[in-house]
Amino acid sequence: MAGQALRRPHRRHVKLDEHLPLDHHLNQVYRVGAGVMGLILTVFGILGLIDKIGFFDTGGATVAGLNTNGALSVLSICVGLILFAGMVVGGNIASTLNMVIGVLFIASGFVNLALLETSYNFLAFHIQNVLFSFVVGVLLMFFGMYGRVSATLPHDNPYWRARHPEAAERERRLRARGGQGRVGVG
Repeated sequence: MAGQALRRPHRRHVKLDEHLPLDHHLNQVYRVGAGVMGLILTVFGILGLIDKIGFFDTGGATVAGLNTNGALSVLSICVGLILFAGMVVGGNIASTLNMVIGVLFIASGFVNLALLETSYNFLAFHIQNVLFSFVVGVLLMFFGMYGRVSATLPHDNPYWRARHPEAAERERRLRARGGQGRVGVG
């Protein structure tokens, strides 16, 4: 009896790479987020390369209001193409890619904020670049986490069903019998 009181109820742990049906409406959000952010980064990188700025030049060359150099332009193109690839693949890969790259952008913002007035500022960041990095990071994380992380996910959401398999099964049986109500999570 005491052994049962110490045991925790068995809960299924959900991984971020759980299966998402290919035709699910969340797939569109992940793809659009990756595509739009990939397009912005790729265009920024191409415009930076067109200006023929030195690769590690830390001068005042700007593109679209942001300071840049050749290294930042190439890096922006590479990240933009990775996001495009995520857009093409879609599903959980696009969602997870958006989240990971979003976190990397926020981390980059903090690192480059610390390097602003130093000789280690190889990417020629200025404060507007740091702010842009934070905004892109938050947007990518929003697009990646949309529909996956919330306390109030709808019960038809595949992530809710994966986290609450017993309740999802009860709801499925209730719907199969013709009932319309929601069953509590328990």
